[in-house]
Amino acid sequence: MLEKVFHLKERGTTVKTEVIAGLTTFLAMAYILAVNPNILGTVMDRNGVFVATALASAVATFIMGLYANYPIALSAGMGLNAYFAYTVCLGELADEGANAFTIALTAVFVEGIIFIILSVFKAREAIINGIPANIKYGITAGIGLFIALIGMKGAGIVVANESTLVGLGDFSRAEVVLALVGFIIILVLSAFNVKGSILFGILITWVLGMIAEKTGWYAVNPDAGVYSVFPSFSGGLHLDGIKNTAFKFNFGWAGKHLISFIAIMFSFLFVDLFDTVGTVVGVADKAKLLDKDGKLPNAGKILLSDAIGTVFGACLGTSTITSFVESSAGVSEGGKTGLTACTTGLMFIVSLVLSPIFLAIPSFATAPALIYVGMLMLESVSRIKFDGDIADTVGAYMAIAMMPLTYSIANGIMFGIVTWVLVKVFTKKVKDVSPVMWVIFCLFIVRIIALAANFQ
Repeated sequence: MLEKVFHLKERGTTVKTEVIAGLTTFLAMAYILAVNPNILGTVMDRNGVFVATALASAVATFIMGLYANYPIALSAGMGLNAYFAYTVCLGELADEGANAFTIALTAVFVEGIIFIILSVFKAREAIINGIPANIKYGITAGIGLFIALIGMKGAGIVVANESTLVGLGDFSRAEVVLALVGFIIILVLSAFNVKGSILFGILITWVLGMIAEKTGWYAVNPDAGVYSVFPSFSGGLHLDGIKNTAFKFNFGWAGKHLISFIAIMFSFLFVDLFDTVGTVVGVADKAKLLDKDGKLPNAGKILLSDAIGTVFGACLGTSTITSFVESSAGVSEGGKTGLTACTTGLMFIVSLVLSPIFLAIPSFATAPALIYVGMLMLESVSRIKFDGDIADTVGAYMAIAMMPLTYSIANGIMFGIVTWVLVKVFTKKVKDVSPVMWVIFCLFIVRIIALAANFQ
């Protein structure tokens, strides 16, 4: 049965190898079950986000395994969840209060529907090919810095400063010290090629937090937003929180504020494009699944699986579901088929009974993961060509600089693309601007006009 579904012999693998690979992938990406509720929990019900994340990750990963037969796992995308919570809900939609997340979920849902359509008609590859490589790399690096900033801010390593905007946090606080210790732990474990180093870093930092709480160094104060790091099973598994996040759409607001809604939705769409395609190609290449021309067989099935996962995730109540680069950890263990993905999906289901544990993990324990993932994403800078066309250089630069400095992924993408097009025009290289870039440019110009008019 398994041979017929996954073609194990054809790809030179075994059931044991695939199962071990799937478990390895889960260990490498299980941190999302702690990080996503912490990020989205700033604007949504944390319990509901946890259940939505686990279920959406499981279903999307099962689809990838059974339909596309690839060893790629999916979950709520890092960077996209930060954009959802901090830029959209707490930024652009701050005036909407508790309803902000319903608008953002609607944008994610619509984005997923559009992705399904684009995947069916094979348009996503064309869109990706129309974006200059330098800007792609700049976006990835900018998101890395943005994620790292969020992690440092959550742990108190970076704080607000009236004189300099930002400053260094208080090193007498347990959160600051433990977050930095956790980061070093992840780095050391990674240096020794320990599988699941990110997850282990979170868990070790969490245990250190428990010790700090018991000794009084970490002082619990719910009024100040400082909660106990010890899990409580007294309230059950907290699975009923899903009722506070599932199908919470707000199409009414979208219809009344169409331009703003399109801008928000397009930002989700655009970032997800690069995240998915880059991850899929990278993991497939590592698994030696690319053909002789460097193309990915059945790419349509992979992208469609990803798109369906996003729609399902939005229905349950989580930000964009996308392919995870941590899938490469499982591939490194020999995973080559969808059985690897299905094993990972099964582990996400199992994680539901452990919800009190994941929900007790504090932000200072997940901060090291954000900082580390940000570092990995910053690696894209090495692929940027700074000695070529000035438009390509400034496009990447603006994307990298504006994301963390304006605390917005959308702003980084907007400045990168708008600047690139304008420089191309003024340097008499209009022919270099593809139709795709013109469309994106026009959409962002509309967005700039809306911002200037303070239209929300």
